[in-house]
Amino acid sequence: MLNLRGIIVPIVDLRIEFALDAVEYKEFTVAIILNVSGRVMGVVVDGVSDVISLSPEQIEPAPEFPAHLDTSHVIGLGTLDQRMLILMDIERLMSGAEMGLAGKSPVH
Repeated sequence: MLNLRGIIVPIVDLRIEFALDAVEYKEFTVAIILNVSGRVMGVVVDGVSDVISLSPEQIEPAPEFPAHLDTSHVIGLGTLDQRMLILMDIERLMSGAEMGLAGKSPVH
């Protein structure tokens, strides 16, 4: 939890949520504050290097993944210079029942 200008903001560390092995907090680890379906929340990320905009020509449909993986939140792949970016529908990801946020009242 974080108190952001009088608003209590729940923080989700997606590395823990997705059961990744090593969860380390370093000098570049930050929380990104989101407004998802009227709810203010944060997600912990390893770092932020850029905020970019992609043109439609830079976005390709999501590839096929094995059926046992839930990739409903992956909306495509973006390309920028020599980098490939996984584009996610953060609202779908954070609103899922597995995040424990479905059906909860918005935070004001």
